[in-house]
Amino acid sequence: MTNIFDNFQSWISLLPKFSFTNFVEVIIISIIVYEILLWIKNTRAWTLLKGILVILGFTLVSAIFHLTTILWILERISYIAVTALVIIFQPELRKALEQLGSQSVFSSLSSAIGGRGDADRTMSKEAASQIAHAVYEMSKVKTGALIVIEQTESLEEFIKTGITINGEVSSGLLINIFEKNTPLHDGAVVMRGDIVVAATCYLPLSDNMSISKDLGTRHRAALGISEVTDSLTIVVSEETGGVSIAYRGQLTRLPDEGALEKVLINRINKAEMKFFGRSRGKEAANA
Repeated sequence: MTNIFDNFQSWISLLPKFSFTNFVEVIIISIIVYEILLWIKNTRAWTLLKGILVILGFTLVSAIFHLTTILWILERISYIAVTALVIIFQPELRKALEQLGSQSVFSSLSSAIGGRGDADRTMSKEAASQIAHAVYEMSKVKTGALIVIEQTESLEEFIKTGITINGEVSSGLLINIFEKNTPLHDGAVVMRGDIVVAATCYLPLSDNMSISKDLGTRHRAALGISEVTDSLTIVVSEETGGVSIAYRGQLTRLPDEGALEKVLINRINKAEMKFFGRSRGKEAANA
């Protein structure tokens, strides 16, 4: 028994010393690897990564069977592989850096420096009710609409592309803005708290390849702004009158005015976003 214990101690002594610092490093590295894999899975990088794995498998087979000519070619190609990967993944890398730079810690710092806090972004229940009523009134007559609600991350760069309104929100104001053949109907409305800050704003289009082909530019713009900011975006389909909401790259169909008002109030109370039948950038054809 003593020999077994001595052997066990000798085996343990061969292992590297594991301190608290090492433990913290393991946790940090695990989180980073997890986030990278999650990012790869949710972008076109996942498809490209599978192609890279096929090439690596082919290289392994070549090494096992000593296919020297093929190995020589692969070795020469590998010199430019890093540069090629940066070029191929450029859109995904840019999006990842945008999301990293727009995290709440940076947003909080920006708000503190700019002297504008969360109070300016707080929306009243009355405003939520006015928005929901306007959206479903437009839905009845199939008036296309795009309403972006700013949260912790600033939308100033998108506000600058539109026409300044700075008016208190009401159902009448929103309906008049999106009335067809009027100067302000094209583009998106950006809101901050109870205030309609600007109209006719330009938004980035999503390049998510999994988006249904039945969705038009308005829905792609709603998804695009939700992918690069934490804004909440309401979109009304001009073709079907369907109402959807985009948040964090997710597009979800809302069944009625009450459901929309509930989602808005949940965000007002900083409650966790809970969607009805959530899907990754996809929506039914009848949206």
